[in-house]
Amino acid sequence: MQLINIGFGNMVSASRLIALVTPESAPVKRMIQDARDKGTLIDATCGRRTRTVLVMDSDHIVLSAVAPETVGGRFDDECEVTADE
Repeated sequence: MQLINIGFGNMVSASRLIALVTPESAPVKRMIQDARDKGTLIDATCGRRTRTVLVMDSDHIVLSAVAPETVGGRFDDECEVTADE
């Protein structure tokens, strides 16, 4: 199982990740509010501004303060490591 660092020592499973999106659009804001209402929202921002929304296959939504490009780069790095092994 490969883990991706999403900032401040928090990690998510790479195999469970569906999408990385920015939180500015109205549909994503609705998705965040729906997850909050259902109890499936995980806030890993440590009080900072949300810059990335991670959609997981378990119907959880994870908020991160790290830029989507950074998280995506970490995901690519993890995939390259597993491909080389």
